[in-house]
Amino acid sequence: MSNKALVKKVSAFKTVDNLKAAGIYPFFRPLQSDQDTEVIIGGKPTLMFGSNSYLGLTNHPLVKETAKKAIDKYGSGCAGSRFLNGTLDLHLELEQELAEFVGKEAALVFSTGYQVNLGVLSALGGRSDYYFLDELNHACIIDGARLSFSKMYKFGHSDMAHLEKLLASVPYESFKLISTDGVFSMEGDLAKLPEITALAKKYNAAVFVDDAHSLGVFGNGGRGTASHFNITDDVDLIMGTFSKSLASIGGFVAADKTVIEYLKHHARSLMFSASISPGAAASALGALRVLKTEPERIDKLWQNTNYALEAFREGGFDIGPTESPIIPIFVRDNEKTFKMARMLMDEGVFVNPVVSPAVSSESSMIRFSLMATHSFEQIDFAVDKIKKVAEILQVPQLNIVKV
Repeated sequence: MSNKALVKKVSAFKTVDNLKAAGIYPFFRPLQSDQDTEVIIGGKPTLMFGSNSYLGLTNHPLVKETAKKAIDKYGSGCAGSRFLNGTLDLHLELEQELAEFVGKEAALVFSTGYQVNLGVLSALGGRSDYYFLDELNHACIIDGARLSFSKMYKFGHSDMAHLEKLLASVPYESFKLISTDGVFSMEGDLAKLPEITALAKKYNAAVFVDDAHSLGVFGNGGRGTASHFNITDDVDLIMGTFSKSLASIGGFVAADKTVIEYLKHHARSLMFSASISPGAAASALGALRVLKTEPERIDKLWQNTNYALEAFREGGFDIGPTESPIIPIFVRDNEKTFKMARMLMDEGVFVNPVVSPAVSSESSMIRFSLMATHSFEQIDFAVDKIKKVAEILQVPQLNIVKV
């Protein structure tokens, strides 16, 4: 029998029960197929527009074959942390190729992208240091900053005047770190990285960029946000995940060798977690090599992105300032957003609802994301279904002036 206080605490959470009773609960939907442009859910073919597999590499033959060979050689797991017995030569090979790819001296691979941000940010800051975070940064940046016990300031989303005011308010000689998403994971817009790095130089701050949604999408050959703006040397730390364009699970941070050496011995989420499995590391390495040898995938991703952006704008949808394969369709009502996701699923289109507390109810949205392997026909089908459902639900953004 569970503790009564525990039962009382968790029983007060009724949101899921209410959503299930209304038939609009949209989470933990089990797939019965691989992660492709079309998936099987409940035995039914469904177009996937909720995936972060931007380059469509999760079922690429080379990626799968690389993973299989790694399992045959190394087994299914490493049975320990990177710090002790869990480092393979495969991990070092992956780190070297990642560092070279993003233009840094060294890299360090973690078991997940979330653990990268927890480990890096908690290790670099202390009680007398200062962190500056964009208010729309991913949750793992916020959590890592909190674990550092540094003094944490949030600046308005991409508000450079606010950031400068905050930087000017703390001692010049203190350790300061500005942390930002490269591409914001819900809104789809780019960080103002040139302005951020200019302020960092002016106020003696370091810069950390989370390129989870930029790697494989922006920059020279998919090298990320800093490459996109041609300021790689001005960014001190570049973080990326494997669960998006690199078709696996895990993450890395790249920086100068001295920074990486420090993190190897201070990042608790690395030192006290089991290391990334051989299959996962090999999948990421295989995907990275495909990315370098098949640059046409990035071109196709951008063709799809521009095609979809034009279709949504012509349809009169409010999609905000997005400039990436992440397209937010603002509904601005939690209940309607849940209903829209449910109705689209019934129409054969998988999209992700984003509601409070992830965003305010007034900013709730359907998050529509593209893959290089989508066809224009699939995009047309999805846009038509979204128009149909939006009209039924009377989503007001359909009435805005077309651009």
